[in-house]
Order: sequence, then C-alpha cells, then structure tokens
Amino acid sequence: MINEKVRNIMNEQIKHELESYYVYLSMAAWFHSQDLDGMGHWMRVQAHEETIHAMKFFDHITDRDGTVGLLDLKQEKTAWTSAEEIWKDAYAHEQFITSKIHAIMTVVRKEGDFSAEPMLNWFVNEQIEEELNTQKIWKQCQTMGKTKEGLFMLDRELAARIFPAGSPFDPLAYQQPAGV
Repeated sequence: MINEKVRNIMNEQIKHELESYYVYLSMAAWFHSQDLDGMGHWMRVQAHEETIHAMKFFDHITDRDGTVGLLDLKQEKTAWTSAEEIWKDAYAHEQFITSKIHAIMTVVRKEGDFSAEPMLNWFVNEQIEEELNTQKIWKQCQTMGKTKEGLFMLDRELAARIFPAGSPFDPLAYQQPAGV
C-alpha cells in the first residue's frame, strides 16, 4: 500500500503533468497560428508525452492500492509574442517540473518508500533530457535573433520529431484518407 504523503504528492504531480499538457498544447496552438507548423508539431508531441507522464504516476498509485485524486487544473499563459519567448517559457517550465520531481523524491526518501524510487529515477533522468531539449532550442532562437531564415530552418528541423505509435495527437491518427 502506498504511503499517504507519497500518494498526495504524486496526485499533485499528476496535476502538474496535465497542466504541462495544457501548456504545450497552448504553445502548439500559438505556433500553428503563426504558420510555424514544425514547432507546433514538436509541441504536440511534447503534449502527448506529458499525458504519458501523468499516467505513470496514476498507474503507480493504483498499482499500490492507492486512490488517485484528480485536482483542478489551471492554465497560466496562453499568448506569446515570439518563438523565442515560448522556448524560454518551455525551458523554465521544465525546470519547474524538475523541482517538483526532486520534491517527490525527497518525500519518498523521508518516508522510506523504496518502491517509488525506481519510477522516480526514470523521471529524474527524463527531466535531464526535457531541460536539455528546451534549453537547446531556446538558445538556438537566441543565436539566430530575428532572422526569418533561421526560424524557418529550425521550424523545419523540429517537424521531424516523431509521435509515439498510435498517438491521438498525431493528425494522421484521426484524419480520413482523401476521397473517403
């Protein structure tokens, strides 16, 4: 059975992961509105990943005979003025999520919940990648400044990110073939 303190902080993390989904979907919407569909695509893939992260916590709680309590979501920001601003915000958001994962690990260790550590170690490593990716793209935006050529090259590069198989966020999953 899962410890009550651990369950409560993991329920909070489900909320943070689902809010992350909202953040990245809002960023995707902004990019699509600016005809930066490659960046929008990258953010849609990221939004999908956040739902997977939420479900990892969800399953961990239920697998240990705990009760998931879904908390109210909030959406902090839905408008930006530039791609650079979005990537800066994405990086800051990933730093925030890293701090939350570390806080969960602190509680888990304090409570002696050794069963939670393997899953949390996965998240600790995942956050290294998440921060690196968003920081790198933000730095690339800073380097290229306001050049449209650089922005379009980066947009094209980010369009290559692959959805997990069967992702409902992949437009190919719900678009009918032409003529149907």
